[in-house]
Amino acid sequence: MKIKNSTIQFNIKLAIIFLFLISFSEKNIKAQERIDTDRPDQTESANLTPKGFFQSEIGFNIEKDKGLRTFVHPTALWKYGLNRRIEFRLITEFISDESPFYTPPSKSYNSGLLPVQLGSRIALFEEKGILPKTSLIFHVGIPGLSSAKFKTRYVVPNFRFSMAHSLSETIGLGYNIGAEWDGFDKTPEWIYTFAPGFNIGKNWYGYVELFGAIKKNEAAQHSFDAG
Repeated sequence: MKIKNSTIQFNIKLAIIFLFLISFSEKNIKAQERIDTDRPDQTESANLTPKGFFQSEIGFNIEKDKGLRTFVHPTALWKYGLNRRIEFRLITEFISDESPFYTPPSKSYNSGLLPVQLGSRIALFEEKGILPKTSLIFHVGIPGLSSAKFKTRYVVPNFRFSMAHSLSETIGLGYNIGAEWDGFDKTPEWIYTFAPGFNIGKNWYGYVELFGAIKKNEAAQHSFDAG
Protein backbone atom coordinates (compact mmCIF):
# COMPACT_ATOMS: atom_id res chain seq x y z
CA MET A 1 0.00 0.00 0.00
CA LYS A 2 1.42 3.38 -1.01
CA ILE A 3 1.11 6.27 1.42
CA LYS A 4 1.88 9.80 0.30
CA ASN A 5 3.97 12.19 2.39
CA SER A 6 0.95 14.47 2.77
CA THR A 7 -0.93 11.61 4.44
CA ILE A 8 1.95 11.00 6.89
CA GLN A 9 2.11 14.71 7.72
CA PHE A 10 -1.65 14.77 8.30
CA ASN A 11 -1.41 11.80 10.71
CA ILE A 12 1.40 13.51 12.65
CA LYS A 13 -0.64 16.72 12.97
CA LEU A 14 -3.70 14.74 14.10
CA ALA A 15 -1.60 12.94 16.75
CA ILE A 16 -0.22 16.26 18.06
CA ILE A 17 -3.73 17.75 18.30
CA PHE A 18 -4.99 14.65 20.09
CA LEU A 19 -2.15 14.71 22.67
CA PHE A 20 -2.74 18.43 23.28
CA LEU A 21 -6.46 17.90 23.89
CA ILE A 22 -5.78 15.01 26.25
CA SER A 23 -3.31 17.13 28.25
CA PHE A 24 -5.69 20.10 28.27
CA SER A 25 -8.58 18.03 29.64
CA GLU A 26 -6.59 15.84 32.05
CA LYS A 27 -7.75 17.70 35.14
CA ASN A 28 -11.44 17.36 34.26
CA ILE A 29 -11.04 13.70 33.31
CA LYS A 30 -9.50 12.89 36.71
CA ALA A 31 -12.23 14.82 38.50
CA GLN A 32 -15.02 12.82 36.87
CA GLU A 33 -15.55 9.40 38.49
CA ARG A 34 -17.73 7.88 35.79
CA ILE A 35 -18.48 8.97 32.23
CA ASP A 36 -21.31 8.15 29.85
CA THR A 37 -20.14 7.12 26.37
CA ASP A 38 -21.68 6.73 22.93
CA ARG A 39 -19.26 3.94 21.99
CA PRO A 40 -18.95 1.02 21.50
CA ASP A 41 -22.55 0.16 20.53
CA GLN A 42 -24.62 1.73 17.75
CA THR A 43 -27.06 3.37 20.19
CA GLU A 44 -26.18 6.96 21.04
CA SER A 45 -26.69 7.99 24.66
CA ALA A 46 -29.39 10.47 25.65
CA ASN A 47 -27.03 11.99 28.28
CA LEU A 48 -24.92 15.06 27.55
CA THR A 49 -21.28 15.61 28.40
CA PRO A 50 -21.26 17.65 31.65
CA LYS A 51 -20.84 21.43 31.38
CA GLY A 52 -17.21 22.44 30.96
CA PHE A 53 -15.96 18.90 30.30
CA PHE A 54 -14.19 17.64 27.18
CA GLN A 55 -14.56 13.98 26.21
CA SER A 56 -13.08 11.97 23.35
CA GLU A 57 -14.03 8.46 22.23
CA ILE A 58 -11.72 6.75 19.72
CA GLY A 59 -12.01 3.36 18.06
CA PHE A 60 -10.87 1.21 15.16
CA ASN A 61 -13.10 -0.76 12.77
CA ILE A 62 -12.65 -3.37 10.09
CA GLU A 63 -15.66 -3.79 7.80
CA LYS A 64 -16.19 -6.32 5.04
CA ASP A 65 -18.95 -5.91 2.45
CA LYS A 66 -19.27 -7.94 -0.76
CA GLY A 67 -15.69 -9.16 -0.36
CA LEU A 68 -14.19 -5.66 -0.04
CA ARG A 69 -12.66 -4.42 3.20
CA THR A 70 -12.64 -0.98 4.81
CA PHE A 71 -10.29 -0.11 7.67
CA VAL A 72 -11.27 2.82 9.89
CA HIS A 73 -8.11 3.88 11.74
CA PRO A 74 -9.33 5.66 13.68
CA THR A 75 -12.85 6.98 14.08
CA ALA A 76 -12.92 9.71 16.72
CA LEU A 77 -15.81 11.48 18.44
CA TRP A 78 -14.94 14.74 20.21
CA LYS A 79 -17.49 16.24 22.64
CA TYR A 80 -17.67 19.38 24.79
CA GLY A 81 -20.44 20.24 27.25
CA LEU A 82 -21.44 23.88 26.70
CA ASN A 83 -24.18 23.85 29.33
CA ARG A 84 -26.83 21.54 30.78
CA ARG A 85 -28.79 21.39 27.52
CA ILE A 86 -26.23 21.69 24.69
CA GLU A 87 -23.19 19.64 23.74
CA PHE A 88 -20.87 20.40 20.80
CA ARG A 89 -19.69 17.41 18.76
CA LEU A 90 -17.06 16.74 16.08
CA ILE A 91 -16.47 13.43 14.27
CA THR A 92 -13.32 12.57 12.31
CA GLU A 93 -12.80 9.30 10.43
CA PHE A 94 -9.59 8.31 8.65
CA ILE A 95 -10.13 5.24 6.47
CA SER A 96 -8.43 2.91 4.01
CA ASP A 97 -10.91 1.56 1.48
CA GLU A 98 -9.98 -1.51 -0.56
CA SER A 99 -10.37 -0.94 -4.30
CA PRO A 100 -12.50 -3.52 -6.17
CA PHE A 101 -10.02 -3.39 -9.05
CA TYR A 102 -7.01 -5.47 -8.09
CA THR A 103 -5.30 -8.68 -9.08
CA PRO A 104 -4.41 -10.94 -6.12
CA PRO A 105 -2.11 -11.03 -4.29
CA SER A 106 -1.58 -7.27 -4.89
CA LYS A 107 -4.36 -5.15 -3.38
CA SER A 108 -4.90 -1.43 -3.79
CA TYR A 109 -6.24 0.87 -1.08
CA ASN A 110 -7.46 4.46 -1.12
CA SER A 111 -6.64 6.18 2.18
CA GLY A 112 -7.87 9.50 3.46
CA LEU A 113 -10.21 11.54 5.63
CA LEU A 114 -13.99 11.29 5.29
CA PRO A 115 -15.94 14.59 5.48
CA VAL A 116 -15.51 16.01 8.99
CA GLN A 117 -18.85 16.11 10.81
CA LEU A 118 -19.84 19.07 12.98
CA GLY A 119 -22.88 18.84 15.20
CA SER A 120 -24.57 19.03 18.55
CA ARG A 121 -26.63 17.10 21.06
CA ILE A 122 -29.57 18.97 22.59
CA ALA A 123 -31.43 17.78 25.70
CA LEU A 124 -35.19 17.81 25.09
CA PHE A 125 -36.94 15.94 27.93
CA GLU A 126 -36.06 14.32 31.22
CA GLU A 127 -37.46 10.88 32.02
CA LYS A 128 -40.91 11.07 33.65
CA GLY A 129 -43.14 8.02 33.87
CA ILE A 130 -43.57 6.50 30.42
CA LEU A 131 -41.89 9.55 28.85
CA PRO A 132 -38.23 8.63 28.12
CA LYS A 133 -35.22 10.86 28.61
CA THR A 134 -34.83 12.30 25.10
CA SER A 135 -32.12 14.19 23.21
CA LEU A 136 -31.72 15.27 19.60
CA ILE A 137 -28.35 14.56 17.97
CA PHE A 138 -27.44 16.00 14.57
CA HIS A 139 -24.32 16.42 12.42
CA VAL A 140 -23.42 17.88 9.05
CA GLY A 141 -20.49 16.43 7.11
CA ILE A 142 -18.55 19.13 5.23
CA PRO A 143 -17.28 17.95 1.78
CA GLY A 144 -14.51 20.58 1.79
CA LEU A 145 -13.11 19.13 5.04
CA SER A 146 -12.14 15.77 3.56
CA SER A 147 -9.56 14.08 1.38
CA ALA A 148 -10.14 14.57 -2.36
CA LYS A 149 -10.80 10.84 -2.91
CA PHE A 150 -13.62 10.86 -0.37
CA LYS A 151 -15.21 14.20 -1.17
CA THR A 152 -19.00 13.95 -1.48
CA ARG A 153 -21.27 15.71 -3.96
CA TYR A 154 -23.45 17.31 -1.28
CA VAL A 155 -23.19 18.13 2.41
CA VAL A 156 -23.79 15.02 4.52
CA PRO A 157 -26.48 15.54 7.19
CA ASN A 158 -27.71 13.04 9.76
CA PHE A 159 -29.93 13.21 12.81
CA ARG A 160 -31.41 10.92 15.42
CA PHE A 161 -33.59 11.11 18.50
CA SER A 162 -31.88 9.31 21.38
CA MET A 163 -34.14 7.97 24.12
CA ALA A 164 -33.55 6.12 27.40
CA HIS A 165 -35.63 4.44 30.12
CA SER A 166 -34.42 3.38 33.57
CA LEU A 167 -36.15 0.02 34.14
CA SER A 168 -34.45 -0.59 37.50
CA GLU A 169 -31.32 0.43 39.41
CA THR A 170 -29.20 -1.93 37.30
CA ILE A 171 -31.13 -2.27 34.00
CA GLY A 172 -31.75 0.40 31.37
CA LEU A 173 -33.12 0.62 27.85
CA GLY A 174 -31.73 2.88 25.12
CA TYR A 175 -33.09 3.32 21.62
CA ASN A 176 -32.60 5.67 18.66
CA ILE A 177 -34.51 6.59 15.52
CA GLY A 178 -33.34 8.93 12.79
CA ALA A 179 -32.03 9.33 9.26
CA GLU A 180 -28.71 9.62 7.42
CA TRP A 181 -27.69 10.81 3.95
CA ASP A 182 -24.61 9.59 2.05
CA GLY A 183 -23.74 12.84 0.25
CA PHE A 184 -24.28 11.43 -3.25
CA ASP A 185 -28.06 11.26 -3.57
CA LYS A 186 -30.96 12.93 -1.78
CA THR A 187 -32.69 9.76 -0.58
CA PRO A 188 -32.29 9.26 3.19
CA GLU A 189 -31.52 6.02 4.95
CA TRP A 190 -33.79 5.60 7.98
CA ILE A 191 -32.05 4.05 10.97
CA TYR A 192 -33.09 2.50 14.27
CA THR A 193 -31.37 0.97 17.31
CA PHE A 194 -32.74 -0.88 20.35
CA ALA A 195 -30.35 -1.73 23.19
CA PRO A 196 -31.17 -3.09 26.68
CA GLY A 197 -28.19 -2.64 29.01
CA PHE A 198 -27.28 -3.72 32.52
CA ASN A 199 -24.69 -2.88 35.16
CA ILE A 200 -22.48 -5.71 36.40
CA GLY A 201 -21.17 -4.57 39.77
CA LYS A 202 -19.52 -1.16 39.99
CA ASN A 203 -17.00 -1.46 37.15
CA TRP A 204 -18.70 -3.41 34.34
CA TYR A 205 -21.56 -2.84 31.94
CA GLY A 206 -23.13 -5.15 29.35
CA TYR A 207 -25.64 -4.77 26.52
CA VAL A 208 -27.41 -6.54 23.68
CA GLU A 209 -28.54 -4.58 20.65
CA LEU A 210 -30.68 -4.71 17.54
CA PHE A 211 -30.05 -2.08 14.87
CA GLY A 212 -30.70 -1.54 11.19
CA ALA A 213 -31.33 0.73 8.25
CA ILE A 214 -34.08 1.07 5.64
CA LYS A 215 -33.68 2.90 2.33
CA LYS A 216 -36.16 3.30 -0.50
CA ASN A 217 -35.77 0.76 -3.31
CA GLU A 218 -33.11 -1.17 -1.38
CA ALA A 219 -33.22 -4.26 0.81
CA ALA A 220 -33.56 -3.47 4.52
CA GLN A 221 -30.54 -4.25 6.71
CA HIS A 222 -31.00 -5.62 10.23
CA SER A 223 -28.17 -6.57 12.59
CA PHE A 224 -27.49 -7.79 16.12
CA ASP A 225 -24.55 -7.31 18.46
CA ALA A 226 -23.62 -7.54 22.12
CA GLY A 227 -20.75 -6.45 24.33
